[in-house]
Amino acid sequence: MEEIARSAPAPVAAQAAISNLPEPVQRYFGFVFPDGIPETRLVRLTSEGQFRRPQTDGFSFTTSEQVIATNTPALMFSATTPILRGVWARAYDFFANGEMEMKAKVLSTITVVDEHETPELNVISLRRWLLESALYPHALLPGGPVTWEVIDGQTARAVVAADGLQSSMIVHFGETGGITHMVAEEDGDLNTPYHGSGEHVTRSDYRNVGGVMIPHAFVISRMAGSEIYPFFDAQIISIVFE
Repeated sequence: MEEIARSAPAPVAAQAAISNLPEPVQRYFGFVFPDGIPETRLVRLTSEGQFRRPQTDGFSFTTSEQVIATNTPALMFSATTPILRGVWARAYDFFANGEMEMKAKVLSTITVVDEHETPELNVISLRRWLLESALYPHALLPGGPVTWEVIDGQTARAVVAADGLQSSMIVHFGETGGITHMVAEEDGDLNTPYHGSGEHVTRSDYRNVGGVMIPHAFVISRMAGSEIYPFFDAQIISIVFE
């Protein structure tokens, strides 16, 4: 992941380019980069909270780690979730160069999820990188893989395109300028053995991390038929830009 992140070109940070973006997006960059835009290519973060496994109703305490390239759609994710007393599952996701891989094992030996790349899963993984981007706002700057379309004074459409793939989300901004939530433009399939990216995420509790305002509380949800089904209600424990 480090090599992928280093080789990706940095987006344009010029104020002239930002001033051509939709008005709520301009406010957003003014809020998240209060002292200018620090250079970064990689973010490492850990989180913990309550997680609901696919096709279940109960929540369990879960920890997760991510390593994400900030200037190109690429990420590694791992999480540990208890299933029964003394029994836990470990999930791994990887996405880079337009292709994904997803695995989950019980007690590190019994494979319960083994999904390889398909056109649909690749697009879902691309959207996941976009859904997480409030944690690395550099990804949303002009000149990178994300472009912006006007909707109104409080929302805009973010479109991410890379490696022949494209996805989008509707981004909602709060009064201070921060992203409050993102919503996918299509329903999710709630019958899959994985959550994928989820179709809805809320963000709150913004804190300054190395000169960047980062939301530390989040809820990621599935969404279908206008109904929202949370599956990870968590908070950031550590986050480091490189």
